[in-house]
Amino acid sequence: MPPSFLLIIAVVMLACILLNIVSSKIGVPTLLAFMLLGILFANNGIWAVRFDDYEIAKETCTVALIFIMFYGGFGTRWEGVKSVALESALLASVGVVATAGLVGVFCHFALGWKWLESLLFGSVMASTDAASVFSILRGKRLGLKNNTAGVLEIESGSNDPAAYMLTAIILSIMNGSANGGMIAWTVFAQLAFGAGCGLLIAKLASLFFQRMDFSTDGFDSIFIFAIAIVAYAIPTMIGGNGYLSAYLVGIILGNEELKDKKALVSFFDGVTGLMQMVIFFLLGLLARPAMLHKAILPAIAIFAFMFLVARPLSIFGVLTPFRKYGMKQQALISFAGLRGAASIVFAIMAMVDPAFLQNDIFNIVFVVVLLSISLQGSLIPWAAKKLDMIDPGTNVMKTFNDYSEGSDMNFGKISIAPGSSWAGKEIRDLNLPGDVRIALILRGKERIQPRGHTRILPGDEVITLTKGFDDNMASLYEKTIKKGSRRVGQPISEYPGKGLILMVRRGDENIVASGHTILHEGDRIVILNMNDEQ
Repeated sequence: MPPSFLLIIAVVMLACILLNIVSSKIGVPTLLAFMLLGILFANNGIWAVRFDDYEIAKETCTVALIFIMFYGGFGTRWEGVKSVALESALLASVGVVATAGLVGVFCHFALGWKWLESLLFGSVMASTDAASVFSILRGKRLGLKNNTAGVLEIESGSNDPAAYMLTAIILSIMNGSANGGMIAWTVFAQLAFGAGCGLLIAKLASLFFQRMDFSTDGFDSIFIFAIAIVAYAIPTMIGGNGYLSAYLVGIILGNEELKDKKALVSFFDGVTGLMQMVIFFLLGLLARPAMLHKAILPAIAIFAFMFLVARPLSIFGVLTPFRKYGMKQQALISFAGLRGAASIVFAIMAMVDPAFLQNDIFNIVFVVVLLSISLQGSLIPWAAKKLDMIDPGTNVMKTFNDYSEGSDMNFGKISIAPGSSWAGKEIRDLNLPGDVRIALILRGKERIQPRGHTRILPGDEVITLTKGFDDNMASLYEKTIKKGSRRVGQPISEYPGKGLILMVRRGDENIVASGHTILHEGDRIVILNMNDEQ
């Protein structure tokens, strides 16, 4: 492989990582930057890379979508969403079919497309983008009423298989390779083999994982990574729905008692982010701005119809019979139906199929996704606020698998000096705040389980449990007291910098700071600082 090509790959990857860092501050629309980066590289940019191989793009995006689907399940905490699983599953199946049909009817009657091509486009656009929805819910800490976040997570994470099946069936009809019996068999095989393989692979993988002792750190992530690929490949080889299998394996494994689960979820969160970058970058590489002007008007018309008619009718049609979903909640669920990675993959799939297409489906999908990610993606928090659907008391992270029930609690250690106000007192006499508990007392080599009558003695180390603090406006950072600094030999109380010095790291020792602590050369001071002060 030429070094120049390797350098291009490295530059693209670094650019995408930098853009991903920005996305943590400005949200999902940063995906547009990946798309624009692809356009820059492919269309007479500073470093032009002409790319128009849809077959390679299809294979690449298929692999990327496997991990997006797998993480859609693996990152979902079943305990937090099981109460809305039935209606979410109906949205991911019946809702997808309804959306595809409505969009197909619109394309036929409003745009004059032929029936099959109209239904094909509806199928391509029928599913919503899980990675984008997850990114908004997590990034904005969007706690929503009545488990709305759970509905969005399961629906967006599981509706790609239905859209894929519809797309494959319509394409087979268009190229003349399908009849009634074959369509019926395809539907059966897709569902039965996809679900069956998913359940079996998940069970075997779980048994193996529990009994396997990974001697090297990181091998557990590689194992799950390989299982995600197996979950797609095996059912696909026998006519099953690989995306359905990958999702089921993800949600089953993600809710097993796996070692280092939080690290695994974080790993696949990063992998999914990378896969999204790949898909949107490829979308930019394949796009031809000179041809987009013909796609803009039909794309705007389709986007408006989907946003204002097809998606709302599908959502209200499925959820209204359940009665527990109010109009505002259904309106927000409808609003959050982002189109993204899956629609791009299915559009590329249509482009490489032998079926004859009269319309520029790929570029129309390009514009629709552009509108959906930029408008809907950035306005979901605003819509949630306007519809009065934000619940400050709801922790949206409880619906994700890297949440643990005790994650908002922290342990601390207090050394009891001879003159301490706690020395000689029983625990029940300490008048502790309601959200502070003494969890353990270390007395020499003895570990004492505390009771109300337990007396604290000088020299004890008391382990406390209290609520943690997480505030985006506050952060910790370190500064080193350098040689020759005028702070050397001075107490912390004389330190003029902004923020509060919490701790001094001196060699291997961590010193909880007080105003009388003297600073030494080489000390690393840990400062609590408001972000607008740093």
